[in-house]
Amino acid sequence: MFLRVLSIMSIIIWRIGDGMKLIVGLGNPGREYDKTRHNVGFMAIDRIVDSLGISFDRTKFGGIYTTFCVDGNKVMFLKPQEYMNLSGEVIRRFVDFFDISVSDILVIHDDLDLDVGRIKLRAHGSSGGHNGLKNIEFNLATQNYHRLKIGISRDRMIDVKDYVLGRFSSSDMDIINDVLSCMPGLFYDYLNYSFDKLMSKYN
Repeated sequence: MFLRVLSIMSIIIWRIGDGMKLIVGLGNPGREYDKTRHNVGFMAIDRIVDSLGISFDRTKFGGIYTTFCVDGNKVMFLKPQEYMNLSGEVIRRFVDFFDISVSDILVIHDDLDLDVGRIKLRAHGSSGGHNGLKNIEFNLATQNYHRLKIGISRDRMIDVKDYVLGRFSSSDMDIINDVLSCMPGLFYDYLNYSFDKLMSKYN
């Protein structure tokens, strides 16, 4: 009973807290999609969460998530579990329930139009054909949410669906691992910089 009360109190505190940031990593659930190009968003958010010494320990609304307080900032980390093209539906449920401002959302995802390992921050913009972003835009009814793109390049000799669901070559994985090692530092800068300054530093 005592633990149940603490759990309820924790939910209430997180719901009424203002300015909570939501960091979302995009990918597909399931072992068959582990470490595929489309799951680089999962890989990036995992690296950040691991660096904080925490783990995804809760399930709700079709996503696995955890919450943490960093330097006075309340942060929720989320991995939607209803497949890439339904990511926005999961995010919408969290935004509504926890009363999160769209301006406090950062979505981490793969990008076919960037070279492998190149990163780019954007404050707003179109989906660029990315199914996860399309669904987010539809469910949030705006393009004005922050995103962090991680390049996976493309091979025009391979169908896009097959390419994004394929795994990185060993040489590309070395590049991706270098990028992932930068994620904890970028996350701390995200908490402490304006987004314009963050883009100036990393783009």
